[in-house]
Parts: sequence; structure tokens; C-alpha cells
Amino acid sequence: MPSELWNVPNCLSLSRLPLAAGLFACIATDAWLLGLIIFSIAAFTDWLDGWWARRFKQFTAIGRSLDPLTDKVLIGGAFIYLIPVKESLVLPWMTTVIISRELLVTGLRGMVEATGVKFAADWFGKLKTFLQCVVLIGVLLLQTLRTNGWFVEVLTPLEWAYVILLYAMLIATVGSGVQYVVKAARIFSK
Repeated sequence: MPSELWNVPNCLSLSRLPLAAGLFACIATDAWLLGLIIFSIAAFTDWLDGWWARRFKQFTAIGRSLDPLTDKVLIGGAFIYLIPVKESLVLPWMTTVIISRELLVTGLRGMVEATGVKFAADWFGKLKTFLQCVVLIGVLLLQTLRTNGWFVEVLTPLEWAYVILLYAMLIATVGSGVQYVVKAARIFSK
């Protein structure tokens, strides 16, 4: 059991918890550039732990739950911390949609997998996570540019791109949640 917990993919997943705390502190103190760096490292560890597990066949039952759990802490917490940041355009209802979807899917996954059926992430869920990461990188980048006065002339096109990505991410969040509910209903109806 200890070797299963402390393999490379699980350590990478666990590393996102202190990175998340650092990100939250950066958002709370307007340390946008440092927050951007920390979040970029955390997003890279998310990609790397999956790649490592596939490449070296280090899949574990713990990692199967740990990876999405640490992602939810990182991403959900970041959106919570962005609510008071007016320029982020992240409203309470948006964060509620994001967190509610994550709780719903986590609950469904637990119930389905308790029956012995695997309920892994699919392409829509991966698209949702990708868009959430892009939105968070976008807001951290925009805040860095705003507070440092860099490239002010390009902010407007970047801001529009960010708004489009923000709403695309919300659509993917809801859509992937609905897809998981339908998938779970089909499994339970058998």
C-alpha cells in the first residue's frame, strides 16, 4: 500500500494541494504573475501525472481518485477566490455551476464505481478541464498585464477572447455534467 501511494503520478497529484494553497494566496494578495506561474506548474503536473501513469503503467486505485480530487480543489478553489476580483468577470452563479457539477459527478462516480463499473473521465470532461485551465491562465495573465501596465493596447482583444472562453467553459461544464448524469442513469437502469 505505501508504494502504491507514493508512486510518481500520485506524488505529482499530491503536489497540487500546496500549489493550490499558493495560488489562492496569490489571488488574495494580487500577486498575479506568481499566481500564473504557480497555476501553470500545477496544470503541467496534471498532464504529467496522467502521462507518467500511462507510460510506466503506474495506475492505482488511489491515483484514480486522488488526481481528480486535487484538480477539483485547485480549480474550484481558484474560481471561489476569483469571485471578489471584479475584472475576472467570475460571478457567484458561475462558480456555483462549476462546483455543483464537480460535486454531482464525483458523487455519481462513487455510486457507479461502488457497483463495480468503471466511470472514467471522457472527452467532454477532459474538454471541460482544459477550458477551465485556459480560463484560469487567461484571467491570471490579464490581471498580470493590467497590474503591470504591460501591453495595455492589446488588452481589449484579449479581454474579448477571455469572455468567449469563460462562457465556452461554462457551457462545457454544464454539458459534460449532463452527459455524466445520462451515462450514470443508463448504468443504473441496467
